[in-house]
Amino acid sequence: MKGILSIQSHVVFGHAGNSSAVFPIQRMGLEVWPIHTVQFSNHTQYPQGFTGKSFDSNDITTLIQGLNNIGQLAECQAVISGYQGSAEQCLAVADAVKQIRQQNESALYVCDPVMGDPKKGCIVSDGVAEQLIQNLMPIADVIVPNQFELTAFTGMDIHSLNDAIAACNKALELGPKIVLVKHLHSISDEMFSSILATKEGCYLIQRPELPFDKAPVGVGDLISGIFTACLVKGRSPLEAFAHTNNAVYGVMEVTKAHGEWELMTVLGQDEIVNPSHSFATDKIA
Repeated sequence: MKGILSIQSHVVFGHAGNSSAVFPIQRMGLEVWPIHTVQFSNHTQYPQGFTGKSFDSNDITTLIQGLNNIGQLAECQAVISGYQGSAEQCLAVADAVKQIRQQNESALYVCDPVMGDPKKGCIVSDGVAEQLIQNLMPIADVIVPNQFELTAFTGMDIHSLNDAIAACNKALELGPKIVLVKHLHSISDEMFSSILATKEGCYLIQRPELPFDKAPVGVGDLISGIFTACLVKGRSPLEAFAHTNNAVYGVMEVTKAHGEWELMTVLGQDEIVNPSHSFATDKIA
């Protein structure tokens, strides 16, 4: 049985990490094998706090070995990595990617390099950002950073669209074949801006920035999950980029309409497969 391995956080309530990515991938008709790096009661932005724990890196290694024992690593079509709870977990992810590529050289590695954002700063444990920058992002086929994470990877500050294009091209030189910048906050205050960069060029999609009293969490995980599913299903990077933006906006619109903070992924599931909106894709370089 072919499937996508997703190694990231999990929350019992709500949608973040695997809780945000797994169901959308399944809704698109693909199998998902989730490995949780942490398990929390809820995402970390609740003022009441959260409970739970981070798992040991050996837990990842052991589960990968179990999949290997039953011959499933060769059936892995893609690996997604998201939030990592420790530097050691990053090393375990790198080893998992290596093992899978040895058995299936066509398997994609999609790295969502969760580090933080301008408002929150770096939100990961000591050593994680360094491991992402030095060991995981360079070996990925696809990276899905926000602007903060793209700057951390390339060392390039971004204040304009031209800066973003230059940083994307720099990122392509560092190893990845596809760069999907899931949010460029410096480009516009009114529009949600996202860039796709490949060797063929750079493309921009802008969609309305829906106003929320508190910003929903797990949107980036939703983006990386849907984008990966599109690629695995054989869509071109440009097709996957357009579908992902349209689908995520649809889920966000449903969430906004119900006055919720947590993503209404289940209620908005039809948007994942057949989005109601179609935003323009512009080639910018």
